[in-house]
Amino acid sequence: MPTRPIHYCAGFAAALLAALGTAPPAHATSWHVVRPGESIQQAVDAASPGDGIQLLAGTYRGSVQVTTPNLTIRGAGRATVISPAETPTGQACAAAGHGLCISGTATTPLSGVRIEALTLQGFSKNGLTATMTDRLQVRGIVARDNGQQGISQEKSTRSTVVGNEARNNGQAGVFLANAANEEGGGLDTRGAVISGNRLTGNRIGVVVRRARELTVEQNSISGNCGGVFVVGDEGVPKAGALTVRQNHVFANNRYCPPNPRLDYIQGTGILLTGVEDTEVSGNRVEDNEGASPMSGGIVLFRSVVGTPNSRITVQDNIVLRNGPADLADRDAAGTDNSFAGNTCRVSEPSGHC
Repeated sequence: MPTRPIHYCAGFAAALLAALGTAPPAHATSWHVVRPGESIQQAVDAASPGDGIQLLAGTYRGSVQVTTPNLTIRGAGRATVISPAETPTGQACAAAGHGLCISGTATTPLSGVRIEALTLQGFSKNGLTATMTDRLQVRGIVARDNGQQGISQEKSTRSTVVGNEARNNGQAGVFLANAANEEGGGLDTRGAVISGNRLTGNRIGVVVRRARELTVEQNSISGNCGGVFVVGDEGVPKAGALTVRQNHVFANNRYCPPNPRLDYIQGTGILLTGVEDTEVSGNRVEDNEGASPMSGGIVLFRSVVGTPNSRITVQDNIVLRNGPADLADRDAAGTDNSFAGNTCRVSEPSGHC
């Protein structure tokens, strides 16, 4: 029989969540509590802007579409699992193969959504996909075993992706782009942050594609084919104006086969291709080894359409035991790129260590 979300008074909800080891964030005005076997989508559809959806521990089948601003969806930690329905519905998010879809429009970006403390696993496309959002917060989730991206954002601004785990996803653990399947210049993300995440077993740990004005910091990235890829092309404005700092990027030595646009990937720590005005600093990049043209610790490489890097600063990194080189500038057409204060042993060309 269909169930409906239950609205508890603030005191009872606080006591319930405290018993789970968490307290309700002050930002939610009314909480809808959902138990395993009940419908998350029904609770989302019944919620008003500013409400919270509390998911108890257990498994929930089916995709969830969010179009309500300032909504919080909060699980009880990794034991709250959202996975595909045994019989998919015609709902747009499920039809696309995603787990959790957060969707605004070009004229009205969806603002202030928070996704916290749950697991998204086994979807054919993305675990979490966000399109045309503003101030999205994704914290404490596990995105695992999804066919494409673990956590994906397109055409979105001022997001924070903090303290999550993404593993064994078919493409990136965390993907941030202007758009995955459209041409265009670099999107000004207005200060997006990808921080404190653990990314392992994916094709690439973090992909930033055709984007500007963001920070990738303090992430642990290992066991992928590649660690961090910052990707641009001939679009205007050019991708870049961002910072990659204080990440630990190590042993990303899985083999991922080539595709029509890109050679095979193996043993790449941090790669910059076709971007400008970017700082790579204070990272620890170790034990990334391979024989791909993109292999090495920190690598500057031409874009797939031949666009060079310009004004890249690589400084104060510890880059050791990477092969074939710790620092590799393979972008012969690049301009005004600099290497200073790095701890390394082998560079291409020599003299950057």
